[in-house]
Amino acid sequence: MTATIRIARDEDAAAIHAIYAPHITDGVATFETELPGVDAMRERIRARLPNYPWLVWDEDGEVLAYAYAGRFRERAAYDWIAETSIYVHADAQRRGIARRLYTTLLETMRLQGLTQAVGVITVPNPVSVTFHESLGFAPAGVWRQCGWKLGQWWDVGVWQLTLQAPTPPPAPVRSFAALADDPALRHLLGLG
Repeated sequence: MTATIRIARDEDAAAIHAIYAPHITDGVATFETELPGVDAMRERIRARLPNYPWLVWDEDGEVLAYAYAGRFRERAAYDWIAETSIYVHADAQRRGIARRLYTTLLETMRLQGLTQAVGVITVPNPVSVTFHESLGFAPAGVWRQCGWKLGQWWDVGVWQLTLQAPTPPPAPVRSFAALADDPALRHLLGLG
């Protein structure tokens, strides 16, 4: 078995959609309620990659997990903080994949110059909370009864991780596209 962490590609859209779909139809890890379809997922990957990382865990050509970062809020003053997400195929859980993939995502964000990562978790979800806190995320607040899904209201907790100390004035964040050929990223992904 050969496992790699790599940048998502267009052809990963079907596998990513398959991993994500049960969270839409049967879970509350996402508040999305309609399946987006493979083409829409491909467009999401394409739209995110110029600015933020979207990474996959690939075992012998099969995508078993994915993690990505995205813009936290639209105002320019938020440029140094990004929201993170991770999803692991049900058959691949409890193997350490999430930790390795998420850690690589966070390290990539550091290389970009981002200073804060935010995990947004529908609660209760002790597995996700414990996972985030084991990586250094700290609780930063709860939005009460903010999402209606599967016949009930859900709270959403926010967990925050300082990736690196913010300094005044901050250097501009490097786009992911600008980072793609950086030797540090290539080393992080095991490419050189």
